[in-house]
Amino acid sequence: MAKLRSSEIAGLIKQQIESYKSELKTDSVGTVIRVGDGIAIVHGLDDAMSGELLDFGSDIYGMVLNLEQDQVGVIILSQTTTIKEGDTVTCTGLILEVPVGEELLGRVVNSLGIAIDGKPAIVAKKTRAVEQKASGVMARQSVSEPMQTGIKVLDALVPIGRGQRELIIGDRQTGKTSIAIDTIMNQKDQDVICIYVAIGQKESTVRNVVEVLEEAGAMPYTIVISASSSLPAPMLYLAPYAGVTMAEEFMYSGKHVLIIYDDLSKHAVAYRELSLLLRRPPGREAFPGDVFYLHSRLLERASKLSDEFGGGSITALPIIETKEGDISAYIPTNVISITDGQIFLQTNLFYSGIRPAIDAGNSVSRVGGAAQTKAIKKVSGTLRLNLASYRELEAFTQFGSDLDESTKTTLERGRRTVEILKQGLHENLTVGQMTFALASLKDGFLDDVKIEDVRRYESELYSFLETDKSAKALKDSINQTGKYPAEEDVKDVLTRFSRQFA
Repeated sequence: MAKLRSSEIAGLIKQQIESYKSELKTDSVGTVIRVGDGIAIVHGLDDAMSGELLDFGSDIYGMVLNLEQDQVGVIILSQTTTIKEGDTVTCTGLILEVPVGEELLGRVVNSLGIAIDGKPAIVAKKTRAVEQKASGVMARQSVSEPMQTGIKVLDALVPIGRGQRELIIGDRQTGKTSIAIDTIMNQKDQDVICIYVAIGQKESTVRNVVEVLEEAGAMPYTIVISASSSLPAPMLYLAPYAGVTMAEEFMYSGKHVLIIYDDLSKHAVAYRELSLLLRRPPGREAFPGDVFYLHSRLLERASKLSDEFGGGSITALPIIETKEGDISAYIPTNVISITDGQIFLQTNLFYSGIRPAIDAGNSVSRVGGAAQTKAIKKVSGTLRLNLASYRELEAFTQFGSDLDESTKTTLERGRRTVEILKQGLHENLTVGQMTFALASLKDGFLDDVKIEDVRRYESELYSFLETDKSAKALKDSINQTGKYPAEEDVKDVLTRFSRQFA
């Protein structure tokens, strides 16, 4: 075998050097130095981003929540029992995303968009990052379309518009969730997609909600996100952000979305738990200093987009639970200041049989009046003042029995107002039905009806609106246009019905 000359060897080496390709790969790797209930502290991840997914191995992932000088605080997106100190953690370079799109409609999913209803896995075509910047002022327009709840007292006194954020607040067991569910049921055939986010609820409660929605035929346009009380705090923390991310996909496609957060009190408590475990400095009532930002960045994502951006909207109905009706507590005042009004439910009203137990004095809608249908606005103009006068006189008359005629008239009208505003559970009404019911009160047709007969009067009036040809035509016209017909036409229908009722 001939020996290679030195020039040939040098040529071969030079050729190999020229053809050599560097495939050096670097990974940002850290070490777990502390692990707790749903959280881990990791040292060594200098390149980690806020909201980035970290790989703990064995299909366990976490999300970066705290960025500190020499360590990062991570929330774990599954059970933490297999993670221990000294484990290796790797950056993925990915921000947490959830599946979005129509594939999720009619399904019950967890905070990561994974189906938990026992049906086939969801195969979504798109995903979106959970943390998104809210639409800017120039991309929005003022609220102008009504979001009908089908509940008389709400649509008349506390109207909600598409793109609004209206808080539902009250003690536990006062009907907060019932109002939200009725509102979802009322969106049937209204071209509105609904998302119900259950935060910290019992799994049996969520199941009951799903069954009610299925019976009402509301599930085909609804997504239910369940972060039950049995799950670790990170899943409760992520649930509302996952919900609004799914809603944004529809909004930016020009569609209208209604999202319910039930409830943000438990969301704040879950965030407090995570923050204290991550050793963030506690502030008032042990909540961290940025707890206001927790809910403001969530609720700011609800909006009505301008026409050039598709004109879609997200209407948010957050729920807050109070203690003994104290709306001046820390979290309630935070959320009241973020939202465009509140629906306040009072325990005393609820247990006295007035349902929905809405306190007209403390309930307000700051923008919904601009989106209220003309028909409802026409018949509900003096409703709030009449109720306020009645409540004041009712308290006053407990101390004396001598009443003048004017006071007696106000009291009688007030009692009938309270009675006509009562509504059964899941008994949603159309705009036409509400208009005639409230017109019968406004125009004095209920004045001669006994208090105990008011609900029967209302029920038979709705039947009359279906059976009488001219009355039905008038009701259908109101439903389609939202406009109040000629005064004499409405009075003619109510006069004919009142004669028949008498």
